[in-house]
Amino acid sequence: MFETILNLVRQHAGQSVINNPAIPNEKNDTVLQTVTSGIMNGLGQQAQGGGLGGLLGMVTGQGGSVADHPATQGVQQTVQQDLMSKLGISPQVAMSVAGALVPLVLGKLLHKANDPNDSSVDAGSLLNSLGGQSGGLGTILGGLFGNH
Repeated sequence: MFETILNLVRQHAGQSVINNPAIPNEKNDTVLQTVTSGIMNGLGQQAQGGGLGGLLGMVTGQGGSVADHPATQGVQQTVQQDLMSKLGISPQVAMSVAGALVPLVLGKLLHKANDPNDSSVDAGSLLNSLGGQSGGLGTILGGLFGNH
């Protein structure tokens, strides 16, 4: 799962990271890794707090915007904090990077998870990568993705 998210981050990091004059080129790879691990950690926190089910529900046609969902905002905060604390990036730049990448990457990730023709992400791998939680989250994921 980490590699899938890292690839999505790399694909969409152009303006926000690679071409960002506030981020030195020698830090680009470290920023991409930090954003990716922040997304993973943020998703794990959302899964444990019950916020991931609603975010996943948006992909199945239950309406709403990924960018405006509280779970996305929670993941963005995690990424922003990681960029500031681990790399010393200013709050403004960290907020800009997180705000540009997190909603886009989560939207693409959730689309992949809901696409029966894309086996790179499925409910099981998403669940396992977020700590192997079972019970409530497993039921939500099974209900959302079980009807392909």
